[in-house]
Amino acid sequence: MKNSVQSISILGGGSWATAIAKILCENTSAKKINWWVRTPEKADYMRTFHHNPDYISSVSFVNQPIEFFTNLEDCISEGEIIILAIPSAFVHQTLSGISPQLYSDKYLISAVKGLIPETSQILGDYLREHCGINDDHIGVITGPCHAEEVALEKLSFLTLASKNQNLANEISKLLQGRFIKTVTSDDIYGTEYAAVLKNIYAIAAGITHGLGFGDNFLAVLVSNAIRETKRFMAAVHPIERDIDDSAYLGDLMVTAYSQFSRNRTFGNMLGKGYSVKSAQIEMKMVAEGYYATKTIYEMNQKFGVKMPISDFVYRVIYANFSAKKAVETLISQID
Repeated sequence: MKNSVQSISILGGGSWATAIAKILCENTSAKKINWWVRTPEKADYMRTFHHNPDYISSVSFVNQPIEFFTNLEDCISEGEIIILAIPSAFVHQTLSGISPQLYSDKYLISAVKGLIPETSQILGDYLREHCGINDDHIGVITGPCHAEEVALEKLSFLTLASKNQNLANEISKLLQGRFIKTVTSDDIYGTEYAAVLKNIYAIAAGITHGLGFGDNFLAVLVSNAIRETKRFMAAVHPIERDIDDSAYLGDLMVTAYSQFSRNRTFGNMLGKGYSVKSAQIEMKMVAEGYYATKTIYEMNQKFGVKMPISDFVYRVIYANFSAKKAVETLISQID
């Protein structure tokens, strides 16, 4: 790829897309930022008032090199690097009508932290099979990082994963800044699956908190969750990796513990007695772990990995178990 990127396109209008736009605007090496949002009304608002009215609206984009698009193909055409920050539940719907030829010379970077429900795939696999993207043109942005803390300019770390280390290094340089530190990895499968699983475990953390369990139990839950992650990834993609690295353990911890975690918030509501539907309506945001729970459960019917925490969340969300009943089984299965 080129040594100097001239144009980057961001797809998505949520909090993580907004945080990424802020990070890129801090780095003047990004000459132009193209930003796709779904509705003309939102695009017009952001052009006029220079902030996202729906997510982390404190972030201002006054005098920044951003052009807003509502035509997806135009936005993709304008960028050399395409950053996808669309909730996983809407990726297939958004991209399915786009011709693979449009991506032929593009680099696609996933900031999606979930599985594609229609195909049960991580985004890297989806891009290869459905969009015709080569491995060396695919990358992943993962945490540990929350959009809300980026907005507050709290020091945050990002991991940039790709089989193409030149690509990982280039994205790393674009995102590195005064409050963002970056590291690179070649474990694109592991970082994506870790990002999926940690959302399920954050729901579990929220459910148990809503039931009244304290920090002591949460510590046990998280320590079991990282071991569960290790077992699952060893079955799905067995390579040498250090599961204690920030991209795995760190991302899990921040999602399970943080007040900003929407998956933990969703789980907390379930633990307090909300129905799944009422919790979703009240949140007004997508909890990626909701979709991931079902897909991982179904995937694991093939692999047969011991996953008591993931199974616990599945029982509460999809099998109509009460949280109180389901947690009794969980307690007997972890140590």
